[in-house]
Amino acid sequence: MNEPGGLRTLKKERTRQAIADAAISLFLAEGFDRVSVAEVAARAEVSKPTLFRYFASKEDLVLHRFADHQGEAARVVRGRPAGLTPLAALRLHHLDRLAAHDPSVGLNSHPEVLAFLRLIYETPSLSAHLASYVAADTEALAQALGTLHDDNPHDDTPDLTDRLVAAQYVAVRNALAHDNWQRLSAGLPLADAYRQAVADTERAFALLASGAAPQGY
Repeated sequence: MNEPGGLRTLKKERTRQAIADAAISLFLAEGFDRVSVAEVAARAEVSKPTLFRYFASKEDLVLHRFADHQGEAARVVRGRPAGLTPLAALRLHHLDRLAAHDPSVGLNSHPEVLAFLRLIYETPSLSAHLASYVAADTEALAQALGTLHDDNPHDDTPDLTDRLVAAQYVAVRNALAHDNWQRLSAGLPLADAYRQAVADTERAFALLASGAAPQGY
């Protein structure tokens, strides 16, 4: 008797999560480069072929946690309230994520979160692989900005200005997150780190806006 589709999906998601949990636990304990995919598969009690059905590469075992945030900036721009500029919407979103102590903006003092971010920032292969996520985010945001042009609001083809603004925003977002993580890793209390993060965010978006405002962003 075949399993219902919903049950199969649930079992696949549980297997995927078990593999990811096993991988990150091993990587944090022993270092990313010292752990083989075979060791991860053994810890998760699956075969290597099964592991690779869920994760395309060793790096994806870690970086899959960024998948939920893929295209987030583009979604914020496309879903912003009428009358709110894209940069204003992104600023408010970033401040909301800071207030929520979201790991995606680096402002979370839980030891496991700090260790996870350290793993990414200090492992060259992970940092390099992360660049593909950053590039995809930048392209998605540029396309969202491409819908702003009055000549054809349904055309999301980004021009040079769209691409430059998107690249600058993504670079600023990543720099702010890294600074937040560094402060917390150095022992700064979360409340103090939050205040500094908000001040840095306001400064960063003021700089972005001064360059982008003449273009209507």
